[in-house]
Amino acid sequence: MTVLENVMTGAFLREPKTHASREVARESINFLGLGPKEKFAARDLTTIDQRRLEMARALATQPEILLLDEVMAGLNPAEVDQAVELVKKLSSRGLTIVIVEHLMRAIMAVAKHMVVLDHGQKIAEGSPDEVIQNPEVVRAYLGSGYVKPQGESKHD
Repeated sequence: MTVLENVMTGAFLREPKTHASREVARESINFLGLGPKEKFAARDLTTIDQRRLEMARALATQPEILLLDEVMAGLNPAEVDQAVELVKKLSSRGLTIVIVEHLMRAIMAVAKHMVVLDHGQKIAEGSPDEVIQNPEVVRAYLGSGYVKPQGESKHD
């Protein structure tokens, strides 16, 4: 299927008429920067563009809450930066976003509130700055040698 057809599958949930779903799909595609690729086969997209496609398909359902599960997995550092910007762009629309993510650099850049699990048990909850200083989070995710650099903020 093409990028447009993929995103239309999400749009059909809210807009069952083909013309309306196509318009909703195009809006989502354009918002996430895939407009020039709407006729590309989804299988031919780069990894970051496949993530954009996944987000566009979800966005086309017109959700109030969006769950992103490991959206940064497999991305190189430049692509992670692009994905972070996409999440920020989605959030700027007033969308509530719940992210399951292990890449601390990425989640720290977008999170306003965090709940940290380790082996299915909650070990911390709070702002990113509070969570990053929690000894259990350091042990589980950052390693005992982690020292927060001076001047580092949650947006670095």
